[in-house]
Amino acid sequence: MSLNNQVLDRPISQDLPSVEANLSYLIPMAEKPVNYTYEPPPGIPRTNATYQTHKLPIYNARSISENISLDREGFAFTGHNTNVRDFYDEDEVHRVYYPEAEQLLKEVTGATKVVIFDHTLRNAGNSKPGENNIKEPAKRVHNDFTAKSGYTRAHLELAARGIDDIDALLKQRFAIINVWRAIAQPIQESPLAVCEAQSIAPTDLVAGDLVYRDRVGETYGVTYSSKHKWFYFPQMHRDEALFIKCFDSAEDGHARFAAHTAFEDPTSPATAPPRESIELRTLVFYPA
Repeated sequence: MSLNNQVLDRPISQDLPSVEANLSYLIPMAEKPVNYTYEPPPGIPRTNATYQTHKLPIYNARSISENISLDREGFAFTGHNTNVRDFYDEDEVHRVYYPEAEQLLKEVTGATKVVIFDHTLRNAGNSKPGENNIKEPAKRVHNDFTAKSGYTRAHLELAARGIDDIDALLKQRFAIINVWRAIAQPIQESPLAVCEAQSIAPTDLVAGDLVYRDRVGETYGVTYSSKHKWFYFPQMHRDEALFIKCFDSAEDGHARFAAHTAFEDPTSPATAPPRESIELRTLVFYPA
């Protein structure tokens, strides 16, 4: 079940059903964007970045999901049954879901080694900053890692696990791939949109500091371009998985950064429950 190296004899067709929605893009700025993951000290703003919305078509990619690949578009989609009963049970997620996802990623990418290093639960109804680790959907166009921080985070996570020969491991091709899934009812509110990686120019990506209490990471904000092509998979349910390429060490034409964002779906019922989802962040090592 490889979703990594499929070849299309034509570009993705945009003769697809779509919705129009406002996506929040970074406004170009002179200084480096800074975002705090916590309430910063008095007098320091949570972020120095400003954003502007652009109304864009977001295409329903369900009918072409078999023709989308991680290496070309930077994202992929598949059905996948999970044995997890309660995604809010931290122990069960580590004990059941992590091994499931590791095996799935090996099948999807052909990877020889997979390291799952982080996960985030999102539910706007249950999010209580400072009290729990559940977050709200992120409604700004972004990419989780940069050309620099992909290596930095990989080294940090491998060292934390006592893995030997880290430098040698990071010289072979590896990627950081998010595995995204609904964990309750089919998603109607705040679905996830993914931007085709090949439609993003390097100059659209703006590195910014992401400040934690114990370290500083680096992510990409994204400035607007009319060339961006956006897709989503409506009504995702818990037995489907979306893969998002957030970093690839290969610089030979493979998709490297697939920007993404939650968005307000104009077709979503006003009574739709808050989106409940989980995303895993993973290191995927390809055959040498």
